[in-house]
Amino acid sequence: MENKETHDVIIAGSGPAGLTAAIYAARSNLKVLVVSGVEAGGQLIWTTDVEDYPGFPDGVQGPELVELFRKQAERLGAKFVASDISEVNLTQRPFEVKIGQDSYFGKTLILATGSSASWLGLESEQRLRGKGVSACAVCDGAFFKGVELVVVGGGDSALREAIFLTKFATKVYVVHRRDSLRAFKALQDRAFANEKIEFIWNSEIVEVLGENKVEGVRIKNNQTQEEKTLNVGGLFVAIGHKPNTAFLKGQIELDKSGYIVLKEESKTSVPGVFAAGDVHDWKYQQAVTAAGSGCMAALEVEDFLEEEKTREK
Repeated sequence: MENKETHDVIIAGSGPAGLTAAIYAARSNLKVLVVSGVEAGGQLIWTTDVEDYPGFPDGVQGPELVELFRKQAERLGAKFVASDISEVNLTQRPFEVKIGQDSYFGKTLILATGSSASWLGLESEQRLRGKGVSACAVCDGAFFKGVELVVVGGGDSALREAIFLTKFATKVYVVHRRDSLRAFKALQDRAFANEKIEFIWNSEIVEVLGENKVEGVRIKNNQTQEEKTLNVGGLFVAIGHKPNTAFLKGQIELDKSGYIVLKEESKTSVPGVFAAGDVHDWKYQQAVTAAGSGCMAALEVEDFLEEEKTREK
């Protein structure tokens, strides 16, 4: 089924980037459709306490913050579709966005589908997400003052997380499945020199312990098969993120990791298509930076449409 109505902008994603873009675009009197996804709200949905987003001196729950974003966008006139995009056609305008059997059309498109943290795949890990299991030390580290923690991984992200967490934790164990690290030498030197960090080599997490919060982890040495328990208060998984761009392959320029490549400001390789948030930002991945880039993308859309009107006169 084709929805013949053409929107000024279709926004893919409903985390801080997509919802901020919706607020700014709707405020500019544009006809806005947000494809929010089945799991609306992005990674903030899994964040219980947000203490670093400006304007909330007492902190705010991640889902509550997302809901406030959405209410503001809806009040300003943005419309929502609660589904995932199955396919896009960016070869001609208006751009076609397919959601199941339905097609929607937009003069412009903002891609704000974010990225997903890679997880270990344990039932206990998923059960305790947001209850001591995290994929973001900057977001959640301050909640773990005075306890021992575990970081899983051996790359740059894992060592940055571990070093950052030593500001709060009494000890940080870095559990790595190999006997050497992939991280930059300078980061390795900093981590090895930090008295609070201890490395556990050739080992993997096999279970996260605790009912309502993390109370420890069980690890196994993959060489000797020996198992032991670490009595820690939190687990940080730092084995990478994967941008949610599978539906864009062959349509737009992506880097080798799948992140959208920006040409300038928020512009992608396809004129009229813009990107915001973690779908292109592999480095910062914070709610506030995502929101800022959503604002930028919406302003770029407004400029693009105005310039197009001027050319048509």
